[in-house]
Amino acid sequence: MKEMFKKWGLFSIVFLLSMAVIVGCGTQGEDTQEQKDTTSNEQVEVEQKDEQQFPITITDDANREVTIDEEPESIVSIQASNTEIAFALGVGDKVVGVSDYCNYPVEAQSIEKVGGQDINTEMVLTLLPDVALVTDYHYNTHPDVLKQFEEAGIKVVVVGSATSFEDVYGNIELIGSATGTQAEAGEIITDMKERLQVIKDKASESITEKKKVWVEVSPAPDIYTTGTNTFMHEMLESIQAINAAQDHEGWVKLTEEEIVQLNPEVIITTYGYYVENPAEQVLTREGWAEVPAVKNKNVFDVDNDTVTRPGPRLIEGVETLAKLIYPETFK
Repeated sequence: MKEMFKKWGLFSIVFLLSMAVIVGCGTQGEDTQEQKDTTSNEQVEVEQKDEQQFPITITDDANREVTIDEEPESIVSIQASNTEIAFALGVGDKVVGVSDYCNYPVEAQSIEKVGGQDINTEMVLTLLPDVALVTDYHYNTHPDVLKQFEEAGIKVVVVGSATSFEDVYGNIELIGSATGTQAEAGEIITDMKERLQVIKDKASESITEKKKVWVEVSPAPDIYTTGTNTFMHEMLESIQAINAAQDHEGWVKLTEEEIVQLNPEVIITTYGYYVENPAEQVLTREGWAEVPAVKNKNVFDVDNDTVTRPGPRLIEGVETLAKLIYPETFK
């Protein structure tokens, strides 16, 4: 009998221990699952918070706070550079109206035109976009028109003029915030900065004799160039070239006699899109035969939009200039 009790007692102890282990495992499993569920929910909340960009309040370049409640589904861009930025950000399919001068990318050419410096107010109100990207010129000269847009429920974002790469980066960030494409904006800016730095580093390491460059943005007889505080000046500096017009600021007009006296080693024209054979016209100018650039036939035309339009393609302009001015370094 004692042996039986001993056996049953031993069995009971083992049974109870087994049950405790089973229950304990079950509880631990439930706790683990709850922890997983909690962690998963927290991750989802964080992801949703990251994706939740609207409503958003931005400060545009007119120093106005603009609140955009929902992600824009339609956009009007009344500036060529802003249109290029919008397409680069991946929202080109949302652009329903562009300026008369928007020519890039090709898709922009078939979009409804809504004016330039003078806005086609009726057309914009007919399109009724969620967001209108305008310029500081529009803000200063057409306040009544912009007020009409806002009263119609259009969010007006003023994108300021840009004269430097830093200004362009700011415009890309602003439009990125307004359209919910901050990540894409960051990628574009990073790419531009990295490519520009590569050129600067290579130029500073390899170029010991700087070339003087004359930039011609309009043909004779009214020849205009770009001095300091322009993209072209910044580009030339970045590749260790000397702007022949560095004693002037902004867009200036010089006479042929003044230009010849500058003795540029390279001449860059930017008006080949409307003047046939611009380089040939420079090379055959009377009295220019002894100018080093003409003598050595170092006269080149570049795409105007890539060196003067404040958009993502400016970096292409720098790369092109580097290859033309210093072909031995930038092959």
